[in-house]
Amino acid sequence: MSGNGKKVADVAFKASKAIDWDGMAAMLVSSEARKEFANLRRAFEEVNNELETKFSQEPQPVDWDYYRKGIGSRLVDMYKEAYDSIEIPKFVDTVTPQYKPKFDQLLVELKEAEEASLKESERIGKEIAEVQELKRTFSTMTADEYFAKHPELRKKFDDEIRNDYWGY
Repeated sequence: MSGNGKKVADVAFKASKAIDWDGMAAMLVSSEARKEFANLRRAFEEVNNELETKFSQEPQPVDWDYYRKGIGSRLVDMYKEAYDSIEIPKFVDTVTPQYKPKFDQLLVELKEAEEASLKESERIGKEIAEVQELKRTFSTMTADEYFAKHPELRKKFDDEIRNDYWGY
């Protein structure tokens, strides 16, 4: 196998070891997301397995002497000459340099989105805790206790009463 094919297989193998599949699966919430994630993981493992087995092995050398004994040296020499003259072009990667900066930019945007998402999750968690606390204490809460937690509403109601505005 050519050196580049072997490199691709090695990189794919190393990448599969670096992926935290269980950590990513733990973040998924919906069953549809889990199903799609399982499909992605299965497809990745199939491709990775094919790269490891099919494309990482060197081809077996041809035993020309064996064929010379059975067929004849003239015909085998002709085939050997044709076989030796085959040049397999080397793979030149022109795609990676083109997309590497875009991918790096996407990684930066991903980290920013992740940070924003974590902050929003934290804010929503606090809001949920406040609503649950309000739900628990709402039946015994007085207007003064409610307005103590929400002074902007007290100011709004006081302004409406002072200005004789009753909402109609």
